[in-house]
Order: sequence, then structure tokens, then C-alpha cells
Amino acid sequence: MGRVAKSHGLRGEVVVTLTTTELARVAVGSVLCAAGRELVVSASRPHQSRYIVKFEGVDSREEADRLRGVQLEAEALPSDPDDLWVHELVGAEVVEVSGTPRGTVEALQANPAADLLVLDSGALVPLTFVVGWSESGRILVIDPPAGLFEL
Repeated sequence: MGRVAKSHGLRGEVVVTLTTTELARVAVGSVLCAAGRELVVSASRPHQSRYIVKFEGVDSREEADRLRGVQLEAEALPSDPDDLWVHELVGAEVVEVSGTPRGTVEALQANPAADLLVLDSGALVPLTFVVGWSESGRILVIDPPAGLFEL
């Protein structure tokens, strides 16, 4: 759901870059997991395009510095059945509307315009080109513009 970018101030606050659109993840009382450790949000506030977050039990800059670069994870929230989740996309086969197979999703790469599917072929496909998926989420159907896969 996010990553700790750096510490902020002297009282254990950290700057968090969110990878989720669910702001409830940084609400007071939210429980996040970081490197096998549970962290409870005791305070948070928006700061530029990120959030400044205070966790219970992290009370000094030194403790906050130890969280630098740590990925923050959370339990899945109830969602719209049409939502796509990263953990469901990785390993999915990508096929064009015409039926042409394009590879398997290895990762999702953050990008300001649109997140990118990283395929095993090395191709990058913006999520905006995904037009459908199977019930199991194991096949993604894309409608890319001409030339996207040409080198």
C-alpha cells in the first residue's frame, strides 16, 4: 500500500509514499505490516503528494530511520468485483483483443501517467490498455495502439 521514503523530524514520524488510492490505509488506528512487524498508525496528515505518518512505538528519529525504504502492506479491503489487484496481475497471461499472446506479467511498475505491466518479454504495457480479464484474473485482454510491441 506504500513505502516509507524517509524520516521526518525528531519525534519518529515518517514520510510515506502511497501506492494505494485508499486513504483509509493511513487513518488513525490502521494496522500495517512492514518487514514482519505490525505498525499501528497513531497520526497522519497529507504532505505535498505524500503522507507524514506517526506509528505507535516509533518515538525517535533513529527508530524512524530504521523504517526507511520499507514496503508497507495491509489486509485487502472489501472491493468492487471489477477492481484489479497487483498480486492478482503478477503471473497473468496478456493477450491482445485479436488473440495474439504478448507474454506474462512479471511486475507492475509505477508511472505518473499510468502504471505499467512489465511483461516477461521486456515489454511495458500501460494499464489503460487493459480492456478485460478472465474471472480468475489469470488472463488480461489488452487493446494496444499499433506499434507498441515493435522495437
